[in-house]
Amino acid sequence: MDDSTPISYLALEPGARVETSTGNVIGTVEHVMQIPEEDLFDGIVVKTAHGLRYVERDQIAEITRSYVRCSLTDEEAEGLPAPHGTATFHVNPFQDEGSSLSARFGRMFGRERWIRDK
Repeated sequence: MDDSTPISYLALEPGARVETSTGNVIGTVEHVMQIPEEDLFDGIVVKTAHGLRYVERDQIAEITRSYVRCSLTDEEAEGLPAPHGTATFHVNPFQDEGSSLSARFGRMFGRERWIRDK
């Protein structure tokens, strides 16, 4: 069930779907880009079938609890750039799951779980 209640970018959750102006789904929110010192919203990074893409704040028309609607056409959405800047990482909590020798050693020696986003 969709919840079209408008929200602030501060309440936007990763995983919310991102749509073009025609309602076609581009992907899901990976994370919000902001400049906290100045309380500025800079845009969002979107996880798509073609990798991570960046949508600027001026290209976002509406943010709700369940989706982000962009002012982009479907063609413009295809040409979105990859984000640039400092590399981001995420935790893989399932890295050492299972009974393989690699997983056992990972649990035994506390292997790092951080994975660099592409």
